[in-house]
Amino acid sequence: MLSRRNAMRAMAMSALAVPVLDAKAVRAAPDPWARAHHIVAKVRGPRFPRRRFDIRDFGAVGDGVTDCTKAIRSAIRACHAAGGGHVDVPEGRFPTGAVHLLSNVDLHVTAGARLLFSTDPKAYLPLVLTRFEGVELYNYSPLIYAYGQRNIAVTGSGVLDGQAGHDHWWPWKGSGDDGWEPGEPHQAEARAALFAQAEQGVPVRQRRYGEGGYLRPSFVQPYRCDNVLIEGVTIVNSPMWEIHPTLSQNVLVQNVTVESHGPNNDGCNPESSRMVVIRGCTFDTGDDCIAIKSGRNADGRRVNVPSEHIVVENCTFRDGHGGMTIGSEMSGGVREVFIRDCAMSSPNLDIALRFKTNSVRGGFIEGFHARDLEIGQVGGSVIDVNFFYEEGPGHGFNPEVGGIDVRDVTVRTANRALNLRGYADAPIRGVTLADVDFGTTATPIVVEHVEDLVLKNVTANGEPLIVP
Repeated sequence: MLSRRNAMRAMAMSALAVPVLDAKAVRAAPDPWARAHHIVAKVRGPRFPRRRFDIRDFGAVGDGVTDCTKAIRSAIRACHAAGGGHVDVPEGRFPTGAVHLLSNVDLHVTAGARLLFSTDPKAYLPLVLTRFEGVELYNYSPLIYAYGQRNIAVTGSGVLDGQAGHDHWWPWKGSGDDGWEPGEPHQAEARAALFAQAEQGVPVRQRRYGEGGYLRPSFVQPYRCDNVLIEGVTIVNSPMWEIHPTLSQNVLVQNVTVESHGPNNDGCNPESSRMVVIRGCTFDTGDDCIAIKSGRNADGRRVNVPSEHIVVENCTFRDGHGGMTIGSEMSGGVREVFIRDCAMSSPNLDIALRFKTNSVRGGFIEGFHARDLEIGQVGGSVIDVNFFYEEGPGHGFNPEVGGIDVRDVTVRTANRALNLRGYADAPIRGVTLADVDFGTTATPIVVEHVEDLVLKNVTANGEPLIVP
């Protein structure tokens, strides 16, 4: 008989429109890093026919003024109708509204090309099914969006410019630090209403926002898509989360540069997605560099699709609240995440490896594996597992976190090596650190309600690290 968790997971997976790729084979590999190799071998990205569709042939003008929305959409439709290929954005500055990808289409942004996304929210209507902070709703379209498509890509060495800043999009956060002034509209009322609807079980089709809601869209979001490639581009000035694959699988994010320091400007947030590889990317962000998510609170438990089988490798992390992060919207659970051969350093990088949840989010983390990390400067803790994020304890959905394995890590300087805070009635279970040099640290470690903490050749300030 299936356990309750496995039964719920089976039901959730049956609701996911795309098939699971070799999940049994991934789980069967006894060595966790063999499982990582299997994921990398399987997630290769789509291939496209050699047909090419230049957006200028459909009326686009790269003068930085002419609205190219219709031309880009026409080129995508023509490419899709022909059986697939590449939609080329040549050198120039091309203003556009929402771009919606279709199956078998690669949007190729060439060197010297810059897509300038409109700052007019009406350019992202009509409403589409999306997520805002882990909750499903109908809202403004993400700047680049696809729903239920297969074999799609955004590639090239050009720039995707969301044109967000202190005058556009960011003030909707409602913070003076982001350009908001008293008396101006902001997201607080709609955000609270959306979260209340989710808790009350209001059907998603009735959660309609957009104009008057001031809920910012993500930049790039494949939603329920299969076989996705995002490669080479530079993403700047995002309204909110930058790369946000949701309920998708077989996703490769490769050699992308994200430079955006606005509110909630997370670099790459796979949410309720599986078989994901993030490779060779650089993140310099206003929030978490990478954050693995799976829905928020009641809505995450309703959808109940975990994020799983994710590999991060050869990436560079600079500014950010967290470098490699899980949570906080992790109510559907997260399992089998791997990070290797990455570099992290910035005085504005708060935490290197961050796990944030609480008794409202709940969820689980099963299997986090890190190795061969070079960490220079971290403003806060190197490793932070925190059950007291935001709402904290006492709300009935204690998280289950365990199977964290970190090895072969060197740190130059940090405020604190470890901040591990579980609950007395829901301890963190199973943390292994091996061959970790935390370098110079200023503040003693915090370890509260942790079971099976194993330290093997772990040092800080030149001495063996001792758990009080």
